[in-house]
Amino acid sequence: MFRRRKTQIAQTERLTLRLPEATDFTEWADLRRDSAEFLAPWEPVRDGAYLTRRSFQNRIIWAKRSAKDRRALNMLIFRRDDGRLIGGITLDNIQGGVSKSCTVGYWMGENFTRQGYMAEALNASVQHAFTVLDISRIQAGCLPENAPSRALLEKSGFKYEGVAQSYLQIAGRWRNHVLYANLRRDRRGRTD
Repeated sequence: MFRRRKTQIAQTERLTLRLPEATDFTEWADLRRDSAEFLAPWEPVRDGAYLTRRSFQNRIIWAKRSAKDRRALNMLIFRRDDGRLIGGITLDNIQGGVSKSCTVGYWMGENFTRQGYMAEALNASVQHAFTVLDISRIQAGCLPENAPSRALLEKSGFKYEGVAQSYLQIAGRWRNHVLYANLRRDRRGRTD
């Protein structure tokens, strides 16, 4: 039990967000495999090694090192009532100094969408970034046609800022992304 608290980053009414552990591999691989078709249009193409235990172990090493160095928080999302893994969220490219910024990315298993879990996880991550990490700006990007992700960001206080051309390689192609940002002290007002 002590180990779990050590890797826990945030807790909400229904969720626990924490760093990955070796014991998460099977559940993570099953969830990613079961949701592969659902996630494929929104993610980079994964190589054959992506769902291997060795790759997951490397992910754990990277997650722990990045958290220790305050460069990234790669968190898995678990339901508190049954401990089930339902998705993941990452605060990445954490910058201190004059920037005090980071990016956020997330994914949810297909069977757990449209239940408010990701909004809860995103809000907890934003709160953690602003209060614990002393971040001033959190940026997110998503494909223009990803209406659920855009709605999630807007509902969670992110505001549309523009379009980044050929921003990321998604599903094997360079794709434009719409960019959103959430500012700790936002004076921009509501955007439509």
